[in-house]
Amino acid sequence: MLAGLLAIACLWITPLRAQTPSSRLDDIIARGTLRVGLTGDYLPFSSFDPATGKFNGFDVEMAEQLGQALGVKVEHVRTSWPKLSADFAADRFDIAMGGVSITLDRQKKGLFSIPIMREGKTPIARCADKDRFATVADIDRPGVRVIVNPGGTNERFARARISNAEIITHNDNVSIFDQIAAGHADVMMTDASETKYQQKLHPGVLCAVHPETPFDFAEKAYWLQRDVALKGFIDQWLHIMQETGSFRSVSSRWFE
Repeated sequence: MLAGLLAIACLWITPLRAQTPSSRLDDIIARGTLRVGLTGDYLPFSSFDPATGKFNGFDVEMAEQLGQALGVKVEHVRTSWPKLSADFAADRFDIAMGGVSITLDRQKKGLFSIPIMREGKTPIARCADKDRFATVADIDRPGVRVIVNPGGTNERFARARISNAEIITHNDNVSIFDQIAAGHADVMMTDASETKYQQKLHPGVLCAVHPETPFDFAEKAYWLQRDVALKGFIDQWLHIMQETGSFRSVSSRWFE
């Protein structure tokens, strides 16, 4: 009788094991490819060169490091800030990188890795005008032209706080800072890391305004399709990168 009960138990257990779904982490390893979503228009995190068809930037390097840790190739999937959430929901990529800020709306759709950077919105303006824009109240005045790139946290921040100044939308995030330098706009509020990088690219022309004390609190992380196993792997990988100095080595090439 005992043998019969064991045989019945095996019949129940075997199908249950067979029905256990694989994780996305398992799928990525089996596929041999990690699909990484990048906008390619947000230096120093990611940039796209149409002439070569290649991406470059801090998170491009980090993606390659992650691919090596997983033992898979990295496939870059180009997206844009206005389409980022829709492309994520359509499962066009496994992970979004390239300067993605943590938001509760994004958290509803997926998971975030542990934060890689503390951030906040801060102004960038022509160096001759930087003292004019120390506060949001200084910026939100008639005659001030605030430029934004559409579809991301920069536009949402500006539209939530600006009611008197003019908001100008510029679709090309690569050339948007040239608009300020050329006098077509006065100021942009964006992430402190970007203002410092653009200040370095435009020495004596554009100046970051108090990037050490931004207007708000934000963090950047990697946005993952909802899979606990994948998040666990990436969190542990980031922890090791940070503790061994590898993260610092990559970041210093882009942020210092």
